[in-house]
Amino acid sequence: MGIVTKTVGEALIDILEANGVDVVFGIPGVHTVELYRGLANSRIRHVTPRHEQGAGFMADGYARVSRKPGVCLVITGPGLTNTITAMAQAYQDSVPMLVISGVNPRASLGHGRGRLHELPDQRAMIATLALMSHTLLEPEDLPIVMERAFAILRSGRPGPVHIEIPTDVMAKKISIGKIVSPVVAGPRAELSHLLDLAERCKSARAPVILCGGGAVSAAPGIELLAQRLDAPVVTTVNARGMFSGHDLSVPASPSLKAVRKLIAASDLVIALGTQMGQTDYDMYDDAGFPVISQLVRVDIDLQQLARGPAASLSLHSTVNNLVDDLLSLLEGNPVQRDGRRRAGEVTIEARAEIGEKLERQVTILETIRDTLSNCIIVGDSTQPVYAGNLFYEAGRIHGWFNAATGYGALGYGPPAAIGASLAEPTTPIVCLVGDGGLQFSLAEIGSAKDCGANVIFLVWNNDGYGEIKNYMLDCGITPEGVTPSAPDFQLIASAYGLAAEKLSHISELPAALLRAESAAGPSLIEIHEILTAGVS
Repeated sequence: MGIVTKTVGEALIDILEANGVDVVFGIPGVHTVELYRGLANSRIRHVTPRHEQGAGFMADGYARVSRKPGVCLVITGPGLTNTITAMAQAYQDSVPMLVISGVNPRASLGHGRGRLHELPDQRAMIATLALMSHTLLEPEDLPIVMERAFAILRSGRPGPVHIEIPTDVMAKKISIGKIVSPVVAGPRAELSHLLDLAERCKSARAPVILCGGGAVSAAPGIELLAQRLDAPVVTTVNARGMFSGHDLSVPASPSLKAVRKLIAASDLVIALGTQMGQTDYDMYDDAGFPVISQLVRVDIDLQQLARGPAASLSLHSTVNNLVDDLLSLLEGNPVQRDGRRRAGEVTIEARAEIGEKLERQVTILETIRDTLSNCIIVGDSTQPVYAGNLFYEAGRIHGWFNAATGYGALGYGPPAAIGASLAEPTTPIVCLVGDGGLQFSLAEIGSAKDCGANVIFLVWNNDGYGEIKNYMLDCGITPEGVTPSAPDFQLIASAYGLAAEKLSHISELPAALLRAESAAGPSLIEIHEILTAGVS
């Protein structure tokens, strides 16, 4: 298109559209109304949460499923500070999120004159947890700043990016020409390092592959690599479902003794796109993860390669590039290394290790997966989610994700499930949330109703913070503060116009799920840990 003159707010919407944005999450206010000027005439859908934290979590869930950045529009001050928790979760879990906020007029910045929504230094506050935090001081800089933002979101380790626009800049007219949507090539390992890895692969007798969230997009290539090496594939929480049903798949946490034994017995461990952080590799904080002499780490983030377990070979590369390059050096017939037997044995041992109580909860997860074809389970921090993070085979890529790893924010599940539903409107989305966690974001049930999200809110009611209560007891501490009262969730759901039911026996779950799936829009099913027979 030719050169046109538009306000900064109108041009912003055009730039978002040109970069493939089709949904934004936000609550408009007097400090952002100019950013909404061009929204109604665009193809972008606006979704209004009940709280800006919900906007951030919706953007997170949307990004994970759509594989595109989730975008938030929030007001100056409290709108942005309300979003911080969601941004921190996105930072920890490497989720691409673009947060566009207002900020007070340029002439007022840094003066502390008590303006509405004023902070001492809003940009600096957000810079501590964003990959980029920029104040748009010059209206004409909008196109280049947005180009930089999307380049960052599409390269390197993903995470949150923040752009703040002063209220006196939003309505300024600028000339805007052809909008550039940046295409960024990811890093690639040096040939000498690739040749080194290829030789290690050829000589290995018991290799293992560890996959994190950064490996998900390379799933087809990793499957070929695993088959070529006859190597079991251990998937962390954010990688579950990559190899659903494959006989080399080990859908179990590296925090479990059985999985650690498999890793310790291996003569080559290839870690692909995984931070190797505590919530996946040392969930019990026992420092029991084995020292690996032949560890090869592959990561898009050069700094991450210097953190965590020391590797004998570190490769700075996207996982897609690494796998493609390595496969080209491993031509020939696959070598049999007893990988399927090793994967099968450790899978059986890992499931048995979690114990009867958690295994019953995993069975409930498997019932959901098997009843609702192609479903996605979005979890909060609640007992069955902890169980699934230890052991659970999701039925598909992105079929299992939650906030019980990384930053670990309660209240994540409901809004994130709404975001996931907007990314895949015809897919059954199950939000698995505890009675305590649901009350962090209870009002987002109304947001689900407003946007017609196909979300089944599956409430695990254990009369408070059951996991924390058990931990206190295990530590010899008299439980305090762990029994907040819950509302009648059936009445709450009804008040928002949702169909709802409470299970008297766990065997009723498949039929209840199918009823919920057939209903238009969101619904709620409640399971009580004690009162629902067959659960405990």
